[in-house]
Amino acid sequence: MIKILTLVLLLISQVACTQTTKNKSTAKKDSIYQYQTPSRDGIGKIYKGREISFTMDAAGADWLERNNRNEEENTSLAISKLPINSKSIVADIGAGSGYYTFRIAQKVAEGKVYAVEIQDEFIKLLKRNQLEKHIKNVEVVKGNEQNPNLPANSIDLAIMVDVYHELAYPKEMLSALAKALKPDGKILLLEYRAEDPTIAIKELHKMSVKQVSKEMEANGFKLYKREDFLPIQHFLAYEKHIK
Repeated sequence: MIKILTLVLLLISQVACTQTTKNKSTAKKDSIYQYQTPSRDGIGKIYKGREISFTMDAAGADWLERNNRNEEENTSLAISKLPINSKSIVADIGAGSGYYTFRIAQKVAEGKVYAVEIQDEFIKLLKRNQLEKHIKNVEVVKGNEQNPNLPANSIDLAIMVDVYHELAYPKEMLSALAKALKPDGKILLLEYRAEDPTIAIKELHKMSVKQVSKEMEANGFKLYKREDFLPIQHFLAYEKHIK
């Protein structure tokens, strides 16, 4: 009886040690992010002092395709200023309905655009829009929260239009994008300006240059170009920081 009790206690001790080790491992992994009670427009997950915003779902497709979007954001100017040429390979991360995707595709006639989405409804919409527009040089890609599932060393420009602030795993996504980019590849972020309180966008859906750069630099990217020609958005290009 004593031997059996001793054996049981030993097994409990081993399980406890295993669980403690597992918890330590998990805590170390989760130390990248902090957690709090979610605010009205956030998910309660904090990265570098910023609460991550909730993600727009396919119900917002009409807003993405609104008739006055170009007037409000000057999307035509933004696309004309992209650092690309006719042969560029571009990844539109969080492509949504494809508003930017299909317009960029026209500028890279000899290249390609990967339209990356994680939401099945947007994937369906992208494929339907591609068929309707008869655009051949777009490939719709199903990514996930941590990886865009793009070929390594293949991308000249990865663009995120009002998307970065919604990434549930910004560190992991930036790491995956770094692998997908060519050595001289760039990441371009368009984000509503947090520095301007008059811009009628929810606070968690806006970002400051200081915060964006803080997060990008922590993941091996440095600011390559900043432009202020857009009415309500930052135009921020980053390149890999080679130490």
